[in-house]
Amino acid sequence: MKLADIPRVKHITKDTFINDYFKPQKPVVLEQAIEDWPAYGKWNLDYIKKVAGDITVPLYDNRPVQHKDGFNEPHAKMKMAEYVDLLKKEPTKYRIFLWNILKEVPALQKDYTFPNFGLKLLKGLPMLFFGGRDSYTFMHYDIDLANIFHFHFDGEKEVILFPQSETEKLYKVPHSLITHESIDFSNPDYDKWPALKNANGFRTTLSHGEVLYMPEGYWHYMKYNTPGFSMSLRALARSPRNLAKASYNIFIMRYYDVLMRKLKGQDWIDWKNKEAISRTNKKNGILAEN
Repeated sequence: MKLADIPRVKHITKDTFINDYFKPQKPVVLEQAIEDWPAYGKWNLDYIKKVAGDITVPLYDNRPVQHKDGFNEPHAKMKMAEYVDLLKKEPTKYRIFLWNILKEVPALQKDYTFPNFGLKLLKGLPMLFFGGRDSYTFMHYDIDLANIFHFHFDGEKEVILFPQSETEKLYKVPHSLITHESIDFSNPDYDKWPALKNANGFRTTLSHGEVLYMPEGYWHYMKYNTPGFSMSLRALARSPRNLAKASYNIFIMRYYDVLMRKLKGQDWIDWKNKEAISRTNKKNGILAEN
């Protein structure tokens, strides 16, 4: 893979962000954008344990998708206090994602404000994501192809991004939002996934208090180098093409996939994974034996 470093700036004005990053749809890391937030000095795993320790949280791991899996159905549950203790004790694959602050811990709203980057942020969808050392997300893009601001806290997280223009090289699984689950994007096997060699993307490592802007529909893979968590705020896609694709994903693709899982079971999942390989290799002129 050809991965460029994501540009970094310490501070940014609204006009500079819009003109240099939003309009051309380029990612950027803002290093000192939230130092005035109470969260900057307060938010770490111990604080989350204190304010949300008694809440039962849904946990997800990296097991392959099965036809019986419901949409965003958790693989396990435990109290937040137990989960934080687990994160700090040993590596674990269990992650939390799309954990709504407004619904679960309203008091956390006092610790942050909605920054004015020139985009209208959806104030009802501040989401938290947690992970243990070496846990990771599959390479995916969000169903609504939103503009995403990803605020990281406590520890370090590796991030790899690709624009939608690189999709044909990423072994995308049909009728889904993910690439083939067997790919280790931190250390890809190019003999097995040869099309990835020509994929052009971006890489960075996020530390406490840094903010990553991910443009509309960007593929993203995230790996926790240490236990930590992040919050995402989002703004609707502006591109008519991306809005149309988001509508298709939400109102058609998702339900079609659920229907096919019910009708064909695991055969549907296995077919999709095989198609991800054959379609990508064919589009990139790679012989079947590769």
